Amino acid sequence: MSANASAIKTGLFDLSPAQRVAGILIGNLLLILSAKIQIPFWPVPMTMQTFVVLMIGALLGARAGAATVALYLFEGGLNFAVFAGTPERGIGLAYMYGPTGGYLIGFFVAALAIGLASDRGWMKSLASNAVWMLAGHAIIFAFGVAWLARVLGFEAALASGLYPFWLATALKTAMAVAVYEALRRRFV
Repeated sequence: MSANASAIKTGLFDLSPAQRVAGILIGNLLLILSAKIQIPFWPVPMTMQTFVVLMIGALLGARAGAATVALYLFEGGLNFAVFAGTPERGIGLAYMYGPTGGYLIGFFVAALAIGLASDRGWMKSLASNAVWMLAGHAIIFAFGVAWLARVLGFEAALASGLYPFWLATALKTAMAVAVYEALRRRFV
């Protein structure tokens, strides 16, 4: 924790403005890297991004967590190849309006929600951490499947945008809970 008098409690840590900016930049880099490590599925690839989004929100808090994801989306909208499957599957706004668009929106909302829970001190036990990490994944899938359903229909969206990800989501949720809990016990 920072001994700096200008530090503000956001997420898990008391961060100075410079530390928050560094956290946003590091989180952005981790989000980009996590998009590039993937198991190809169609129409939505399987990546480690949801794990990173949950950790960004929990560690950085609502404002910095949302800013991190917003920066990532802004970079993607400017045609930088930051998303999963880019540039092969397209770039920029065309990619963002494609099959994964709802998941991208869900990343932002999930980071904000998890960050808010962390800021307000609602993640102080293993059980509450698990509930919030599950809620974060539920938010991402709700936006993602709803977006996919516009094109594929609801049943096909569930079949291609939710069901194949259950096991990986359970593992990523467990990892997020374990990592956050270890950091919480160490630093709080």
